[in-house]
Amino acid sequence: MAYVRRVIDDELDILLRELPAVAIEGPKAVGKTETAVQRARTVRRFDDPQQAELARADPTRATSGAPPVLLDEWQHVPATWDAVRRAVDEDPSPGRFLLTGSAAPSSPPTHSGAGRIVRLRLRPMSLAERGLCRPSVRLRDLLTGENAPLGGESVVGLGDYAEEVVASGFPAIRLFSDRARRMLLDGYLARVVDRDFGELGQQVRRPDTLRRWMMAYAASSSTTATLETIRDAATPGEADKPARSTVLVYREILERLWLLEPVPAWWPTRNRMARIAGPPKHQLADPALAARLLGVDADTLVEGGEGATAVPRDGTLLGHLFESLVTLSVRVYAQAAEAQVKHLRTKGGRQEVDLIVERPDGRAIAIEVKLSGTVSDDDVKHLVWLRDRMGRDLLDAIVVTTGPAAYRRQDGIGVVPAALLGP
Repeated sequence: MAYVRRVIDDELDILLRELPAVAIEGPKAVGKTETAVQRARTVRRFDDPQQAELARADPTRATSGAPPVLLDEWQHVPATWDAVRRAVDEDPSPGRFLLTGSAAPSSPPTHSGAGRIVRLRLRPMSLAERGLCRPSVRLRDLLTGENAPLGGESVVGLGDYAEEVVASGFPAIRLFSDRARRMLLDGYLARVVDRDFGELGQQVRRPDTLRRWMMAYAASSSTTATLETIRDAATPGEADKPARSTVLVYREILERLWLLEPVPAWWPTRNRMARIAGPPKHQLADPALAARLLGVDADTLVEGGEGATAVPRDGTLLGHLFESLVTLSVRVYAQAAEAQVKHLRTKGGRQEVDLIVERPDGRAIAIEVKLSGTVSDDDVKHLVWLRDRMGRDLLDAIVVTTGPAAYRRQDGIGVVPAALLGP
């Protein structure tokens, strides 16, 4: 099977020309190894017990060989991280090491690697990487604040987006038929409960409770539901609920496995301390995992099905998982543009903006996500409010839709079909 180039490849092309070591992090099956192998001349695979044992005996041996040297799944032998750091101190020549990791190790390295090893996140495939159509609107261009005219047409419709929600952004999984894909996703989730928690030093005494909590978290996708709300949804009508400390462990381990990636809160002010207030918006790494946990397929989503577990939310499950799909894609594009993705929700929810993409200088673009092909004045009122508040610090504002064409409204707000948005 031919390698499908990812957005992160452009980042790696630039960084490896100048930096000695790059670590690629992300959940299992996201394509880290395949991406790294495209560049590596020496490969050390630490999910192979024999190679891992040799590296534990002599971590410096793992750094030998023709560069770039790939240390695949380095977290199985945490000492190799420090070995790379020392090797970089001795010889900081560019392009020497690639490291991939599917989890933060139970025993972290002695040194963070700051200044020696740069970290990049590889996420499931964005819509642009899936090749549905050629993107005509670049996030990088929106971040310039030039408010250029928008154009392009898409044949991708509501049913296609529902299919992409369940199809998965894991490269190897999305190639299969519907039934095989469902079985692979079920196996992926079973491994998380049965093996991955234990490998990170956390034994699961009640696997059914953990799985139900994951289902409830999936149902809370694109919401700011409290942990108590998620816990109650996982154990409806039960007096014996998991303790808060147990729930926090669930969340911690799933974040260490890169399977949870909540969107942090943001506030339109240059005072960065004010921006840390507010609850995050919940997101799983791949909306297909959420759909599988809830037992819904594309047809069920289009018909308005809610799945096996529900939490209080505005709108349909498809609307929330479509936002998850757009959020995943925007995060891929934002990383390439050296920007961060957050969300805005004022007190009481009077104003909400689904995604804020912020440049390092604090200026930003605002994105609303709408499961519709049309956009009304009511749909853009929060974007207009934010533009009035921020002035020139708001570089652009768009609504991402399921519609057929990209254009700019008379009020200056952009309308962009999700499939036409790219890096």
